[in-house]
Amino acid sequence: MDRYRIVLADDHVLIRQGLGGLIKGVADLEVVGEAGDGIELLALLKSVIPHMVILDISMPHLRGIEAVRAIKGNYPAVKILVLTMHREYVQQALAAGADGYLLKEDADRDLFSAIENIRQGRVYLSPRLAGELLGNRAPSAEPLSNREKEVLKLIAEGKSNKEIAETLFISARTVESHRASILDKLKSKNTADLVKYAIQKGYV
Repeated sequence: MDRYRIVLADDHVLIRQGLGGLIKGVADLEVVGEAGDGIELLALLKSVIPHMVILDISMPHLRGIEAVRAIKGNYPAVKILVLTMHREYVQQALAAGADGYLLKEDADRDLFSAIENIRQGRVYLSPRLAGELLGNRAPSAEPLSNREKEVLKLIAEGKSNKEIAETLFISARTVESHRASILDKLKSKNTADLVKYAIQKGYV
């Protein structure tokens, strides 16, 4: 079985060593590179293309959010898990293209759950962060129909229109219609906005 290749980016060597030690204990995971800052990370990705990058928000020279945008712009298939002590950048990270946001205080318990969820095409958020986002969201009437909620959930899980159509036994054209309606109702511009909404609502 091919191993799932991971690159670690954090300006603290001890953090990288600790993560590397945890990951090396899992048979189908492999650390294939490390970087101490965003510039070094982007240079590394020119020669090593992993399945996933685990990076911190607070890195010198090129901060995590900018690194996320750069990685997704050049390597859209690479998954990105933000691992940080900062709670306040979650929405920025998701909007930039991150596939997950894990607090360092939760890493010892939830790291492999985060990796596996993202590996399976789902968006991952630290459970306590998801709770905080929901708690900070003012209650409002749900504008989406039940079918649109189903479509939104599958969009947030990374499913394509074709996959959603097959799952719900509807046509791809109908999925496109639902997607357009959801974007309009939520006043959203792109899929990242939909994913954030789905997380806040607890659909994923």
